[in-house]
Amino acid sequence: MPSTPVSESTAWRQTHIGHWLRQALAQFDARVMKLMARHPAVPLGLGNLAARGQVGAAHIHITRHLAPEGARLTALAQAAGMSKQAMGTLVDQCEAWGMVVRENDPLDARARRVCFTATGLTWLGAYHDAVAQAEDELRHAVGTEVATVVTLGLEAYCGR
Repeated sequence: MPSTPVSESTAWRQTHIGHWLRQALAQFDARVMKLMARHPAVPLGLGNLAARGQVGAAHIHITRHLAPEGARLTALAQAAGMSKQAMGTLVDQCEAWGMVVRENDPLDARARRVCFTATGLTWLGAYHDAVAQAEDELRHAVGTEVATVVTLGLEAYCGR
């Protein structure tokens, strides 16, 4: 199959599906953060951090991937598709904000687990609410049928 010379058209760089997936994810995450900033259960300090953009998409990796019972840093980083060092930095920040704590692993005295604090579990509940509202807004914007087809298509594409 002959390839089209790049100089003929560069519009494809702004119109391919990967571009739209990235744009959609950025818009969705921004909306979730805005909802989190105003959620009544979110502690004022965390709400202010979210409103100022200091809690960002990278920090959401912890919210998305940390099991309520906790996890080792290595497992958390792997689940989020990040290096252990990058995840360690995020955990340090979230620990400073009172969302998580490092505890001894009851299964291995040499290991530590990252666990949600009570504040972190409240944050997780607010995240659930914000994601549900953002999904409802997406359905309203594009229609239930389109949202369902997109969801099913992305699940199939991602191998679920």
